[in-house]
Amino acid sequence: MDENTQLANPGEFQNVFGSGRTAELLESAKPFMELMMQNECAVREVETKLNVLNDEFSTLYDYNPIETIKTRVKDPLSIVEKMQRKGIPPTIENIENTLSDIAGVRVICSFPEDIYAIADILTMQDDVKLLKRKDYIANPKPNGYRSLHLIIGIPIFLSTGKKEMRVEVQFRTIAMDFWASLEHKLKYKHNIKNPEEIAADLKKCADAIAVIDDKMQAIHNRIERESWENDADR
Repeated sequence: MDENTQLANPGEFQNVFGSGRTAELLESAKPFMELMMQNECAVREVETKLNVLNDEFSTLYDYNPIETIKTRVKDPLSIVEKMQRKGIPPTIENIENTLSDIAGVRVICSFPEDIYAIADILTMQDDVKLLKRKDYIANPKPNGYRSLHLIIGIPIFLSTGKKEMRVEVQFRTIAMDFWASLEHKLKYKHNIKNPEEIAADLKKCADAIAVIDDKMQAIHNRIERESWENDADR
């Protein structure tokens, strides 16, 4: 792989195809296609680890802490645009050294305590390296956003050997994900009157959802405790 291969800027592809340089374009794109493949593999590695943990909890404790797992690999245009915003030439080497969120996994859990339990178990595995951790649950963003963000290093095994990849893993409860999804949609609506008022209302919703999350956690813990006590008395 030529690490100095530079991705075309948005808008250049049409000119290349129209000039009869299709073969040249495809050849120059191979290193990038290889990088995307490797990130897809890294996502699958993390997803498999999470599914194994969920299956184990289901078998041992009759409980699934993970509701859903969503995965994505950032599309090429987004990668180029992000590199341009940073003022860095989008070569393969620069992309690998600069971006930690090409591969992404979002884990939706039932309760806040599940988030921390699964995150801790995942990062304690001997082939997983915790590179960065941002706890927006304990310290929400000013707009009310809550989530636990991890950047982890995880190996993939290719024909040429082992390669460590970086994957961003976001953990949310169902309620956190509901708020974040709607906030994202509303944020990109144009011609909104009184955006400050909308932002304030969304922040109130986020705070209310956090209270509900805590209450649901308390109810869950109470049910589990009473169930354990009933089993112990038999």
